Amino acid sequence: MSESITFPDGFLWGAATSSYQIEGAVREDGRTPSIWDTFSHTPGRTAGGDTGDIAVDHYHRYRDDVALMADLGLASYRFSVSWSRVQPTGRGPAVQRGLDFYRRLVDELLGRGIKPFVTLYHWDLPQELEDAGGWPERETAYRFAEYAAMVGEALGDRVENWITLNEPWCSAFLGYGSGVHAPGRTEPLAALRAAHHLNLGHGLATSALRAVLPPRASVAVSLNSAVVRPLSQDPADLDAARRIDNLACGIFHGPMLHGAYPQGLFADTARITDWGFVQDGDLAAAHQPLNALGLNYYTPSLVSAAENAPTGLRADGHGESEHSPWPGSEDVAFHQTPGERTEMGWSIDPNGLHELITRYSRETGGLPLYVTENGAAYPDKPDADGRVHDPERIAYLHGHLAAVRRAIADGADVRGYYLWSLMDNFEWAYGYEKRFGAVYVDYATQERTPKSSALWYGQAARTGTLPAVDAVLGDASQ
Repeated sequence: MSESITFPDGFLWGAATSSYQIEGAVREDGRTPSIWDTFSHTPGRTAGGDTGDIAVDHYHRYRDDVALMADLGLASYRFSVSWSRVQPTGRGPAVQRGLDFYRRLVDELLGRGIKPFVTLYHWDLPQELEDAGGWPERETAYRFAEYAAMVGEALGDRVENWITLNEPWCSAFLGYGSGVHAPGRTEPLAALRAAHHLNLGHGLATSALRAVLPPRASVAVSLNSAVVRPLSQDPADLDAARRIDNLACGIFHGPMLHGAYPQGLFADTARITDWGFVQDGDLAAAHQPLNALGLNYYTPSLVSAAENAPTGLRADGHGESEHSPWPGSEDVAFHQTPGERTEMGWSIDPNGLHELITRYSRETGGLPLYVTENGAAYPDKPDADGRVHDPERIAYLHGHLAAVRRAIADGADVRGYYLWSLMDNFEWAYGYEKRFGAVYVDYATQERTPKSSALWYGQAARTGTLPAVDAVLGDASQ
């Protein structure tokens, strides 16, 4: 019998979602369109023409969803606030009806003993700000700080844990580089400008939050920094890995954690820009002390120089586009990593999560860390009895949680883990085709059914110990 894997007392077992993916109610209580409303309603942008207009109707069903979290034994819930629900045009006063939804949600969570973890920005920029130029424009960073203060003032008496941005890499490089995410632009210079202004916006929002939150509050950011591995030890492949690591990781953690962009980034992108949009004081503004760091992880990247990739394919796992999300490094080749894959085509490698955690434990000097997203998509379907068994997801979670525990044993201060996702939802450009949830959602009826993985994860959350992968946990329809 294998030795049981037990987590430290106080470890937070949670699940995560984001506003546009679950809330629906896109035209209620003063909410105006975000870039994802516009993008999803543009023909050809999403699978099947799917939109988040209804999603999983969390806006109206949040009480039932919180009850479901409590039944599963979750200790924490990470959700994001819809900017255009709170400040519809991205300017001016807050709309109290929008804030009231999040007040009710937080109260419901606290009433069930579930710690709220608030993310201020999960990609849904108000469309009016995009019409004014979006994240490539400096003004957006100042608007974001203003919005952060509004939400902080409204919820800061009850919410201790805050995240400014979720995965700014996706916002900058999938939104403005490859165009597979909203707003769907394919402009390498705009992508680099957006990255800088996201850094600036993070720093300004951190300062704005600290001005309105109680001293006990924790402010963090969630990065999807990549685990980048060279195909070989050939110097050209090693340089390809360095270039991608700078664009995937250093371009954000450099300013946020160290107050500087990584060495070589400016030279690698010199044919695109001279970085003249970086103004005096910007890096100091971006470099605000953090209380914690969130890490999102799904799969590693394997890269080489172009001459070492005869197929010339870019298998980077970030959607199909003729335009690269890697400005200045479009010639770097991405390779399929070996091993089993999820339905997204992403290889399953728990060791990559251990590698990421231990890297950022060193990078931050031991700052508290949270795994703020980790999970897998599989083609889940109810059986004849209405149960949803997903043993592949259980194996995925067991492997990655075991990697987290190894990182803790190696000295990393990991405070919690947030499964992506609580329930099936609108999966961005993939529409409703990909199911990441631990809870199955019948999109026609909005009925929720905990999958086997939800019951497995709930037992881990209640006991602090990982059940066996093949543990029999009862009826997944209950």
